[in-house]
Amino acid sequence: MDIGKSLMTRLSPGGRHGLASAEQRDPIGYAVAALNKLAQSDLLDRVGLRKQAEQVVFTTTREGFRTVTAASRTFAKASGKGPGTRVPAAKRTGVFDLTPTEDEQMLVDAVTEYAEEVVRPAAAEADEACATPDSVIKAGLELGLPILGVPETLGGISEERSAMAGTLVAEALSKGDMGIALAALGPGSVATALGLWGTEAQQQTYLPAFTEDEAPAAALALQEKTVLFDVLQPSTTARRTSEGYVLDGAKAGVVRGAEAELFVVGASLDGTPVLFLVESSTPGLTVEADPSMGIRAAALATLRLEGVTVPADAVLGATDGTTYAECVRLSRLAWCALAVGTGQAVLDYVTPYVKTREAFGEPIAHRQSVAFMVANIAIELQAMRLLTYKAAGRAAEGKDFSREVALARKLCAEKGMAIGNDGVQLLGGHGFVKEHPVERWYRDLRAVAVMEGTVLV
Repeated sequence: MDIGKSLMTRLSPGGRHGLASAEQRDPIGYAVAALNKLAQSDLLDRVGLRKQAEQVVFTTTREGFRTVTAASRTFAKASGKGPGTRVPAAKRTGVFDLTPTEDEQMLVDAVTEYAEEVVRPAAAEADEACATPDSVIKAGLELGLPILGVPETLGGISEERSAMAGTLVAEALSKGDMGIALAALGPGSVATALGLWGTEAQQQTYLPAFTEDEAPAAALALQEKTVLFDVLQPSTTARRTSEGYVLDGAKAGVVRGAEAELFVVGASLDGTPVLFLVESSTPGLTVEADPSMGIRAAALATLRLEGVTVPADAVLGATDGTTYAECVRLSRLAWCALAVGTGQAVLDYVTPYVKTREAFGEPIAHRQSVAFMVANIAIELQAMRLLTYKAAGRAAEGKDFSREVALARKLCAEKGMAIGNDGVQLLGGHGFVKEHPVERWYRDLRAVAVMEGTVLV
């Protein structure tokens, strides 16, 4: 996998985006260039370190808002026949080794720097504003997040299936903030879906926009507010017409819905779940603010489709439900990675806290009940990580990973909430106030059990 080197090429001075070519830099130079580029970027001055984060798109008012969707970009339809370009599966080594490759480690290091220096400082204000500042999104674009899963032949940085790399990136980003991670990864999720299942015409029409400096906001829309919602049986419907398809229904939990210019919408076609590409300029689309308990920085919205007509070539992937099912599995894998990253943030925060917080003349870490609770967080977190990585590894190799991702999601949903709850408990009264980030992480981790779609790797 050459993702790391491709990413560094994007960030180094003099090349395609002010980057040096591969011949001009050694591997160490790539890493230094990437991290220095991020650390010295003036974007850091605009993400809340010296200036209050902008409150845009969404408010926390009871009424919210309702508006037509964004329509600032026109996608030029491209001609083409065939299934489109597909990245090959990762090579099978037959060895269960969780050590990241050199390229994956460079990628994780760059994203970790972004999460620590840009995402974490902006998280509290982004949570309050129910929106991620534009400057934070732009910093993520500089890292190449939207094209992580796009084949190199189509302008991306992926030479092989990137489920493992995507999982590592989602985990690293979520250590900064889960809501901002969703906002940053949303466009890349749609681009990855196009790379996995798009036809040649679809890829040529939409993917070039994601390789530009100003990549479009885009979102997966699978979630619904239906009681006892089953993601594999969406209430949103699609019916065939002489012009293509007509979609009716409502999708919830749409990341940056008011800004998104392209949606991947799940709908039932003749009783079978199918994915559709829907541009924001399509008549009949409206979006409502939908502030939630957690992941508020993702600027969640409800997307309403009322007689939305799309052409026949708007179907993404197969119409027999297989593509839709794989999309759901890859999305659940991404949510597991987000849970692991946020759980790690909780552990990293409470460990020094219990060692320095004193009660009755000694650190509370000296109490067995406290020490055992922290140890239990570490144990459950490691189990979550192992199951998630195993599922990601099988997905990257093109193997069936349905069982593995089901186990990972079950564990991450239950233990993720438990870790958030224990984090609040360990801080006592401090865990209940916004002075400490643990209460936000507790709210975010509850989303893992209820959210479907939204992001994939």
